[in-house]
Amino acid sequence: MSLHVFLYGGRVSTTLASPSTAASGPTAPRRRTRLLALPEARWALAATVAFLLGLGLDVGGAPSWVYGILYAVAYVTGGWEPALEGLRALREKTLDVDLLMIVAALGAAAIGQVLDGALLIVIFATSGALEALATARTADSVRGLLDLAPDTATRLTDDGEETVPATELAVGDLLLVRPGERIGADGRVEDGVSEADQATITGEPLPVVKRPGDEVFAGTLNGTGALRVRVERDPADSVIARIVTLVEEASRTKAPTQLFIEKIEQRYAVAVVAATLTVFAVPLAFGANLTDALLRAMTFMIVASPCAVVLATMPPLLSAIATAGRHGVLVKSAVAMERLGEIDTAALDKTGTLTEGTPEVTDVTPLPGSGLDEDSLLALAAAAEHPSEHPLARAIVGAARGRGLRIAPAGDFVATPGWGVSAVVEGREVRVGRVEDSVDRGREVDGMRESADRRREGVDGMRDLADRRLGVDDMQDLADRTPAPVDGMRHPAATPTPTPTPPPGTTVLITVDATPAGTLTLTDRLRPAAPAATAALTALTGTTPVLLTGDNAQAAARVADATGITDIRADLLPEDKVNAVRELQLSGRKVLFVGDGVNDAPALAAAHSAVAMGRAGSDLALETADAVVVRDDLTAIPAVVRLSRTARRLVLQNLVIAGTFITGLVLWDLIGHLPLPLGVAGHEGSTVLVGLNGLRLLRERAWQG
Repeated sequence: MSLHVFLYGGRVSTTLASPSTAASGPTAPRRRTRLLALPEARWALAATVAFLLGLGLDVGGAPSWVYGILYAVAYVTGGWEPALEGLRALREKTLDVDLLMIVAALGAAAIGQVLDGALLIVIFATSGALEALATARTADSVRGLLDLAPDTATRLTDDGEETVPATELAVGDLLLVRPGERIGADGRVEDGVSEADQATITGEPLPVVKRPGDEVFAGTLNGTGALRVRVERDPADSVIARIVTLVEEASRTKAPTQLFIEKIEQRYAVAVVAATLTVFAVPLAFGANLTDALLRAMTFMIVASPCAVVLATMPPLLSAIATAGRHGVLVKSAVAMERLGEIDTAALDKTGTLTEGTPEVTDVTPLPGSGLDEDSLLALAAAAEHPSEHPLARAIVGAARGRGLRIAPAGDFVATPGWGVSAVVEGREVRVGRVEDSVDRGREVDGMRESADRRREGVDGMRDLADRRLGVDDMQDLADRTPAPVDGMRHPAATPTPTPTPPPGTTVLITVDATPAGTLTLTDRLRPAAPAATAALTALTGTTPVLLTGDNAQAAARVADATGITDIRADLLPEDKVNAVRELQLSGRKVLFVGDGVNDAPALAAAHSAVAMGRAGSDLALETADAVVVRDDLTAIPAVVRLSRTARRLVLQNLVIAGTFITGLVLWDLIGHLPLPLGVAGHEGSTVLVGLNGLRLLRERAWQG
């Protein structure tokens, strides 16, 4: 039974689509398919035993009817399934390799070569069993990702707690996850502290501490603490569910190389049949012995069959998909895996891709004479920003909560597009706005000077005091020194300016009762792996990646400097990113685009190959991309490109191996005398060899490159 039939007869899809669900216990055992668990292996074993017994009796001089029965058992047990598959193919008006093998074996028996025919059946059945085992082991590797989601979860209600099927959970449900249990759904921790083993989902080698506000994934293993988790994603849309869907889709797709092979396979099979008849008829016409001519023709048909060629493509690509999945990269299809290895240029989005995409407060600076320390300044800003839904407002409020500060109620809240917010906090008017806007309001600042002077101590040192006051010139200087805004998050308090610090940032000014009180700096941090990833992509493609961003040129330049990128294209709208990708491809390049947002989806679709960042990626980006990096590890992108290139090399190696065996065996049979058993061994041996060669990519070292 060839792996071609095993793969495309629907069995692999069933194997991957219907994993046994793991229990909620502390371990999810990784199952490894045993050889005798496969029906192909059991039938092959039965055929082998019957053949060996018959051979022993044959050599020992037993009556022919005794060992003949055993040979017949070998024919039936080893050949019934390939024969059935071959007849099904013939009914659909196609020629199947299995049918050619069965015809050759029956032909050998018809001319008295029962032993040779039985040997052909045994070797063919054994080859099919080994191929089935190799494919099952590939499925085992993928199933390590799938045997994770628990059957049930503990849901908390007003009446207490209840155990429900995990599939019935809904967004908003509150779950209780006890120590050692698997988390039932994607969500966020509301209460409790523990650690979660996320290795099978994100690839992180060590358990990750989980506190209130942290995200957790369905199927990950809770540690020693109890957690209350609010469900944020429908079970059908969880990371685990996406993995299942993507693996199912990948197992059903065929790479262009495979499609080409299948396109010519039928023509090749017809040609083999025609050539076999010629090899039989021509010698017979010139007086050759019937038995010799028929034996040579059957040997030719066996060795010329394209089994190894058919198997050359899919085992490497499916193994590569499985290995990438184990390391947190979900490649959606064999087509996508093959295309990843073809890229010669990388184009990268900035925010959410090279940077983390989430601003955080990194500096709190009270101004001299404001009477505020860092905590009180941050608390006032958080109180004013609390009603706002802007990302920078959430970052300021989050920073205050992180310090355990009290956030006072705010009244008269006003958000002014293009500037910032204002509110009355405990009787004081607090404004959080961009620095340059304060510069534009020079008259208002001039009016603040007197008020600021009266609040400061040391009135006698007026000249020194004037030097320390924030007038219009001071404000302009402050604006010149503030960092640039976060890409895609141009909060009203953002002014683009140069800064020696690599992470792009935003500085906002806080005024209290019309007096400048201090500044907050928020930064969108560069991902730690960004420089290494861009360097690896440069080494792989031979060209430095291109930075495509909607952010301003200054912010883009800072990220480019930190990552070694020299080709920067900033201030791009979504259609501009598409045009940039198309421009690169029109110049003859095959572009890999990496992004995460809705605005990146058009460029992802236009690129030769596309990768989306999984954690913060929009649904549209995830659906559009060819592959998804589950844990947002940028170093996984060059790793999967290397893996794809290795898979492509193995495909080429397999085609060379298969072609060499077929050519050599065919010439041997036509020019000399190739014994049927040796022809069978060479043909089936090459088939197994290319299958096992592709499965090398299941090893851990394949990911390391």
